[in-house]
Amino acid sequence: MYKINFDQPVHVHFIGIGGISMSGLAEVLLEENFTVSGSDNKESALTDHLEKAGAQIFYGQKASNIIDGIDVVVYTAAIHKDNEEYQAAVQKGLPMLTRAELLGQLMTNYDIPIAVSGTHGKTTTTSMISEILLAADADPTITIGGTLSTIHGNIKVGHSDYFVAEACEYHDSFLKFDPFVAVILNVEAEHLDYFKDINQIRQSFKGFAHNTPSGGYVVINSAVEGLEYITQDLKSSVVTFGTDKEKSMWYPENIVHNPNGTNTFDAYFEGRFMGHIVLNVPGEHNILNALAACAASTSVGIKMSKIVKGLENYTGVNRRFQYKGKYNGATIVDDYAHHPTEVKATLAAAKLVEHKTLWCVFQPHTYSRAKALLEDFGTAFMDADKILLADIFAAREKDTGIISSRDVAEKIKSHGKDAQYIGSLDNITEYLKKELKEGDLLITMGAGDVYTVGEKLINM
Repeated sequence: MYKINFDQPVHVHFIGIGGISMSGLAEVLLEENFTVSGSDNKESALTDHLEKAGAQIFYGQKASNIIDGIDVVVYTAAIHKDNEEYQAAVQKGLPMLTRAELLGQLMTNYDIPIAVSGTHGKTTTTSMISEILLAADADPTITIGGTLSTIHGNIKVGHSDYFVAEACEYHDSFLKFDPFVAVILNVEAEHLDYFKDINQIRQSFKGFAHNTPSGGYVVINSAVEGLEYITQDLKSSVVTFGTDKEKSMWYPENIVHNPNGTNTFDAYFEGRFMGHIVLNVPGEHNILNALAACAASTSVGIKMSKIVKGLENYTGVNRRFQYKGKYNGATIVDDYAHHPTEVKATLAAAKLVEHKTLWCVFQPHTYSRAKALLEDFGTAFMDADKILLADIFAAREKDTGIISSRDVAEKIKSHGKDAQYIGSLDNITEYLKKELKEGDLLITMGAGDVYTVGEKLINM
């Protein structure tokens, strides 16, 4: 396999350079004096930023984009082997790396790589750890799957041994990583268009955990089913976190959920008080994310005073319970939740925030997920007062007619909730325009373009 070496910058070409992760990796290489080119289907703020930083960007994925002088080509899992640009690179005999392979190689250029995995919470926890390292003046290199306001984007190139990144299990991508600290937030059924079942998913997480070296750490939620299987015979140390103090090394006490959506709690490690944590984001799930950040940060020598400061500095990342604005006196929040567990956690957090009626506009993400997790979606919305279903966001899939958002709405209604299928985002916007009242809380939810509903309302 081709190896990236920071001491020998070459010309790297990215097929799909406009993605949140690919653009971040491209920026790291630009900062390290590599020549960078790439293609994407359309212009965006990310591609504009890369062009200003010195990258050559092509719009439309064509064979002609594979120009002379390219040394290695990087592509995402979304690129099919029959892609014209991919085929041109193969025909020219150029070395090829997946996005995950490149990220894994970048990690080897740092002595303290921290990789955050889990079915849910990766972006938030990666951002929390980033805020902690920034508060400690550790000058980390950071790559996040979302925009963090503190670093004005999704990437920061530091000049220390610290490297912080998300580690996604889809297509076993994170098995290409060799982190010093491997964080496992949760392990649930997801990406069932790739994984056969939960057992194969656990096997993948086991492989990720076993990539940590002797002297390294696996930070894992004590509630993970199969924890013993995942951590069996590890060379590295295991640090657990969770709400059950009998099973967890890190755990919270004296939790307070404030009406304005903030949380406070006392963090304990093996019975010893470590610090009083103030979180400016809501929800029980974010307390768990913060505990994981505490465990990972102390494992690499960060003082608790800096951890407390960093967590208080964290105010959220884009599309994670992100305040968007107001319409007709109603508060509008957007969230990326698209798995039943995420939906449930986000709505539980929203319920703790002052409101009259809690509205949820949900856009299911991919047909395979909607079909595989239909029963779980049925019970995920219990904390919402009114649920509106948008059409399924296809992403990488095609509609085969096996399931629709109408089915999801009916399943939610079967559990006694006020759910209705409306379909188009424009029709949902028009409906809410008449129905939203002062004091209501609206959450637009999903991994597609459902956020545009809130933005249109705010701009009316």
